Amino acid sequence: MAEILNVEIAQRLREVAALLQEQGANPFRLQAYRHAADTVQRLDRPAAEILKAEGVEGLRKLPGIGESLARSIRDLIVTGRLPMLDRLRGETDHVAVLASVPGIGAAMAKRLHHDLSIDTLEELEAAAHDGRLSEIEGVGPKKLAGIIDSLASRLGRVRGRPGATAAHGSLQEPSVAELLDVDREYREKAATASLRTIAPRRFNPAGEAWLPVLHTQRGPRHYTALFSNTARAHQLGKTRDWVILYFDEGDGEHQHTVITAQRDPMKGRRIVRGREPECETHYRAQEA
Repeated sequence: MAEILNVEIAQRLREVAALLQEQGANPFRLQAYRHAADTVQRLDRPAAEILKAEGVEGLRKLPGIGESLARSIRDLIVTGRLPMLDRLRGETDHVAVLASVPGIGAAMAKRLHHDLSIDTLEELEAAAHDGRLSEIEGVGPKKLAGIIDSLASRLGRVRGRPGATAAHGSLQEPSVAELLDVDREYREKAATASLRTIAPRRFNPAGEAWLPVLHTQRGPRHYTALFSNTARAHQLGKTRDWVILYFDEGDGEHQHTVITAQRDPMKGRRIVRGREPECETHYRAQEA
């Protein structure tokens, strides 16, 4: 793809700021995007050149550009897209996100999405490590290793011992109590129609602005919460139940899905998918 120009990067960052403002996000957060846009537009050389010569660290050294914004600029340079902007616009295409990983074309991305219910890069990474991806026709050891390496770079993973921390951020997961509290805030505000809504591009032929968006903060973490607009959520009638929580701690963007448990011992309770044992411990502690 053609090299993205500084002015184009600045335009995307300003659009993020405008959408954050429209959706009621923290003023300091949107101001950070505006400041970053000004910084990039004033550069005396292409941001792509800085990335090529110095990596993400070179971008992070620019005035007002922290780790999170440096990674956003990196994504724009490398892929021409910014997942956060797609999300704020209501244009998230899960198949396109999967297909953006080297080694996974459009056809395989569709199979992963529909056959394995994989919607995100985080879920793809889990499938790569737990053996599900290697069972897909066309994914040999060499391709699998390449996909894992690419995901490690895209998701800002730190190689080494579990619990290692990044140079400018922490890989420590938020507690399930925090995630469930953000889920509670989102669902309560969505129920009272007090949140701005967007019109998702997918599965929305009428162009209805039905999807509420919450921007909130817990400590250093900025969260964006939305109901799931995936094909599987629509098929199972869970578009008002499954909640996707996105957050960025500086080491890359992460996400979790909160759902209503359908089986004992937590049937009817909200749980964080993939962290069920912690949720059970959390509820037992509340009852003690």
